Amino acid sequence: MAPVPISPINVGHIDDVQELRKSGPATIPERFVRDMTERPTLDTAPPSPNTVPVIDFSRLVKGNKEEHKSEMLELTRACEEWGFFQVINHGIDLGLLKSIEKVAKDFFMLPLGEKQKHQMLPGTVQGYGQAFVFSEDQKLDWCNMLALGLEPHFIRVPQLWPTEPVKFSETVEIYSGEVRKLCQHLLEYIAMTLNLRADFFEEMFGVAVQAIRMNYYPPCARPDLVLGLSPHSDGSALTVLQQGKGSPGGLQILKDSKWVPVQPVPNAFVINIGDTLEVWKSRALLFPSYHEFTLYNSLISRVYRF
Repeated sequence: MAPVPISPINVGHIDDVQELRKSGPATIPERFVRDMTERPTLDTAPPSPNTVPVIDFSRLVKGNKEEHKSEMLELTRACEEWGFFQVINHGIDLGLLKSIEKVAKDFFMLPLGEKQKHQMLPGTVQGYGQAFVFSEDQKLDWCNMLALGLEPHFIRVPQLWPTEPVKFSETVEIYSGEVRKLCQHLLEYIAMTLNLRADFFEEMFGVAVQAIRMNYYPPCARPDLVLGLSPHSDGSALTVLQQGKGSPGGLQILKDSKWVPVQPVPNAFVINIGDTLEVWKSRALLFPSYHEFTLYNSLISRVYRF
């Protein structure tokens, strides 16, 4: 059975942003309009090249001694100064990245009634809809999303898994397995930057929880008024973000009290070191806490300011 809130939660009427886009309303519904202090700045100056660290995973795994040492130093810097990095040459088949993006987009292009068969109930975080809405006065994100629990299996809610498109479940299973292996390896290298055993986090976490969240940000007639995803920090150990191919970007991270755009690197993943790893700040590294957000137009992710 789908999870049921412990007590009734009144979240009020929630418009589907894709349906709003189709109807082309003259004004943006008030629940999506952000307060002046929250509104995005669209005329941000272009960021300097390589602002957010880029880690070449292949140099960590099979580089020579000097390449490995150099990349480990860059990973250390990324953890110490940013808490974010982009990872390239990660070893996940690029065809699989295209496949997961395709099934995600195909799902979001389904008729609303089909998508609502997998509707997220108020107060829950799995299914189709808007997550983390707990009151009828809460501001809403300009985003449609599908969130699914993956591992361990008992957190799955089978009826929330789409049967259309046909290869949705199969693709998610393969993709999530590859991403899980990548995270396990990244945690090993992050542990080593902290002078810990490579298997330290694996032993600490045991059976780690894994989920996937697909976000779709339709164009908005007034992008200066809305946010694709509200500012927040992630409570996970690692968050892996795949931005849609050809996406104009939109992800921003708060560093030194300034929102910094993250320019998409083709075929790269954006890695966010979550709050869970911050507990090791008493070790060799101090992992900073960041928030993220999105304006619109991205497909695969877990959470950020867009």
